[in-house]
Amino acid sequence: HATYENAIEAIKSLKEKFGASDLFGVEKDASFHSSIGQIYQTWEGRDLYPSIEEKAAMLLYLVVKNHSFVDGNKRIAATLFLWFMQNNGILYRADGTKRISDASLVALTLMIAESHTDEMDTMVKVVVSLINRKN
Repeated sequence: HATYENAIEAIKSLKEKFGASDLFGVEKDASFHSSIGQIYQTWEGRDLYPSIEEKAAMLLYLVVKNHSFVDGNKRIAATLFLWFMQNNGILYRADGTKRISDASLVALTLMIAESHTDEMDTMVKVVVSLINRKN
């Protein structure tokens, strides 16, 4: 289960590991906290995003689109997407290969960044489809 606190720790670790500007990961507002909460949102007792794959896809989408940080939004989104998948045991297939290649993740992140908000459902479905593909 991702929490705001452990996601912030993952962002701090990313900054320490790779170095970044002083503004990297600095929150602009409370939207990041909202993004983490939204992936666990329910309605009438049911998860709006019932699968781990849907939650991961929504996390990627929301962190990219909400621009919660002064610097590093796309890098943070991609990292948290991988972090979330790893923490939920779905980053790798049974044969040890990544479910989504690094190149595909870069393309997805940029595609989401350039998409219109009315395309959210389509973007999420594309990400889920790529996570679940067999090859």
